[in-house]
Amino acid sequence: MHTVVERELELRLVLSPERRIPVPARLGYLTDDPYAVHVTFHIDTRNPVHWTFARELLVEGVFRPCGQGDVRVWPAKSEGRGVVLMGLSSPDGDALLEAPAAQVSAWLERTLRVVPLGAEGERLGLDDELDQLLAQ
Repeated sequence: MHTVVERELELRLVLSPERRIPVPARLGYLTDDPYAVHVTFHIDTRNPVHWTFARELLVEGVFRPCGQGDVRVWPAKSEGRGVVLMGLSSPDGDALLEAPAAQVSAWLERTLRVVPLGAEGERLGLDDELDQLLAQ
């Protein structure tokens, strides 16, 4: 049986130190893809924008700066509250998004209750498949 852990929340796209615009988003975690988190941004376009990256990156990024290349995550303060910043880079451009740290942390805790860090491989059943291959 596969489990989905989702959370709708409002992120803020950081345009400048003084200017941020709200971006509705959905965080998604699927136990049949246990290493990844999926973020869907509902911006003013017909098609939402989807990003997928390592759950471990987001877990670590709540506490300390991490990531390189296309996805970087780090904790910060904005208007006196804790936020998680996500720097995303693609051939289409770069974006800096701010998420409420408490909401991201609560959602991550739900994913970790379903599949703890380090137990992702068990969810994939790779050991069983390898045993079957080697038995042939």
